[in-house]
Amino acid sequence: MENRLTVYNTLTRKKELFVPIHEGRVGLYVCGPTVYGDAHLGHARPAITFDLLFRYLQHLGYKVRYVRNITDVGHLEHDADEGDDKIAKKARIEQLEPMEVVQHYLNSYHRDMALLNVLPPSIEPHASGHIIEQIEFVKRILDKGYAYVSNGSVYFDVEKYNQKYQYGKLSGRNIDEMLQTTRELDGQSEKKHTYDFALWKKAQPEHIMRWPSPWSDGFPGWHLECSTMGTKYLGEEFDIHGGGIDLTFPHHECEIAQSTAALGHESVHYWMHNNMITINGQKMGKSLGNFITLDQLFSGQHELLQQAYSPMTIRFFILQAQYRSTVDFSNEALQAAEKGLQRLSEGYSRLLKLQPSDSSSLDVKGLREKCETAMQDDLNSPIVIAHLFEALKAINTVYDGKGTLSADDLNELRDVFRLFVVDILGLQMENENASDANASAFKGAVDLLLSIRQEAKANKDWNTADRIRNDLAQLGFVIKDGKDHVEWSIK
Repeated sequence: MENRLTVYNTLTRKKELFVPIHEGRVGLYVCGPTVYGDAHLGHARPAITFDLLFRYLQHLGYKVRYVRNITDVGHLEHDADEGDDKIAKKARIEQLEPMEVVQHYLNSYHRDMALLNVLPPSIEPHASGHIIEQIEFVKRILDKGYAYVSNGSVYFDVEKYNQKYQYGKLSGRNIDEMLQTTRELDGQSEKKHTYDFALWKKAQPEHIMRWPSPWSDGFPGWHLECSTMGTKYLGEEFDIHGGGIDLTFPHHECEIAQSTAALGHESVHYWMHNNMITINGQKMGKSLGNFITLDQLFSGQHELLQQAYSPMTIRFFILQAQYRSTVDFSNEALQAAEKGLQRLSEGYSRLLKLQPSDSSSLDVKGLREKCETAMQDDLNSPIVIAHLFEALKAINTVYDGKGTLSADDLNELRDVFRLFVVDILGLQMENENASDANASAFKGAVDLLLSIRQEAKANKDWNTADRIRNDLAQLGFVIKDGKDHVEWSIK
């Protein structure tokens, strides 16, 4: 298949044709979570966005090395350089080892990602597992003259870097504007300039997480881990770096500066950023206290939720918007997503039950090309979904006995739906999950009851037929009688 994938490059601010550095192989690095709390809806957006990219690149035939880091040290509370380490603070409060905190929330994150059907990355490196490499990276920057040691800490010299390179090119900022808008903060006097950022921080006596270095017992700055681990696992140049748009500045801006200073050139060819999930027009996040965890969404246990929502409803809700647009949370939007997913699932189930005819009375050709074109246009998942819903009209027409599809057209339609619904969009359909013994037994039991009901209707035993229908309805089943068939689903 010819690759015509275009992606929006945040660095150049335009869509560009994706051309990998190495033929047949793609290096993809995505900023993963800081594991000091439960994952929330805002964390689901980048996970699903770059899972979609991962799946589609594999569909195009690329061998993808997908690296998603885990920030388990160096992410400070007040800003990138000051305050308590978030994990260390949590450990002190709960009287745990910091790595106990990390492991607890990482296990939770992995469970949530599995429920959302997010594929695991190829490599998931931890910042705390690469301290030696980060120290060596700092040494390279110091040797090039773009950093300085101050009171046991090491800071990146933004002004000196900007004399040769351009600091702020990703976010569109410049040093003069930053100087005018940055206020002096307590504890920053050891920096030459307020906009300089930490590569290594000297640990205070009470700081739990610390490692020996040539400069002090301390810990790496937050930004350093991505430059270090991206270089280690993907090389000095790689294809795509992704993350949430809130990471553009300062995190990714600093990352570009660090890598360029150490290596003499930029590392990343394409920068991709997903937009935010908002609530009442504000970014959803822990710092604002307006977040809803994924566990709360799945259980419905939150004051802002009217009901529980399944993981696939959450995934579908996120995929209904193109990844660069904002998505505003509301119960109405999630309920609409739930109904849309149910409609798609029912249509897919009907598609698998259709019988071929000698010829087609409906034109279903071109669906594959339409969906491919939408995906190639910067992963336009809502357009793919729109095309799939348009095809549901033909599926329902045939299912209702008002149209026909030939074997070739039917097989093509099934292949396209499985490819885009299941493999690329990653939506788990009810019929796709019914292969295990429990699901098969459950389905068999319901089908048996409905078979008994059909026999009762044929024998005009209306009392038995109505009782089965009513009892199933009380248990949450929806029964739909067709002309020659019966459908069932769960509310």
